[in-house]
Amino acid sequence: MHIPSKFKQNDDSQLMAIMREYPFATLITNTESGVEATHLPVVFKESEGKFTILAHIARANKLWESVKDGSEILLIFNGPNCYISPNYYPTKKESGKAVPTWNYVVVHVKGNISFINDTQWIYNMIDSLTEEHESKQDVPWSMSDAPTTYINKMLPAIVGIEISVSSIEGQWKLSQNQPEINKLGVIQELLEKDIRVSQLVKEQI
Repeated sequence: MHIPSKFKQNDDSQLMAIMREYPFATLITNTESGVEATHLPVVFKESEGKFTILAHIARANKLWESVKDGSEILLIFNGPNCYISPNYYPTKKESGKAVPTWNYVVVHVKGNISFINDTQWIYNMIDSLTEEHESKQDVPWSMSDAPTTYINKMLPAIVGIEISVSSIEGQWKLSQNQPEINKLGVIQELLEKDIRVSQLVKEQI
């Protein structure tokens, strides 16, 4: 990914925060039939200094047969983003020198993929994924709420994914290339249109 120096995010905590806030990632792989994109929710695991990302696909998805274990992959985490009109810039009224653009936050993760067929591993991964998101519900659902026979019947239809992370890079394109007066204009306009991006732009001032 091309990242101009003004937009490069070097703070690991910021990178992880976006990944955790937007955990529905796009997995890019090279298969025998060409490049393929797979969209999937992920969970994160850190152990003894090793960072891995866990996910799963349906066994009917033949990705697990067309990509070799150990292959390098790319995961894309798309964060908040929105259109920026030239009309948001006060300087446009003076000179007219402004064009539309897009503000966005994105994280790219590279690593090596492995496919897991161990039933207990898959159960634990699904349990972690479920707990992560159900914890936000008023009445959290858990794996134990479903009949054991039902869960055991579904597990063989799933293939686990484990990605050993080798690099993480992020791009925070948030009007850093604009003078402060234009940044303030963007912040004000987005308060009504996209408050999340407005807050992120404010952090750049």
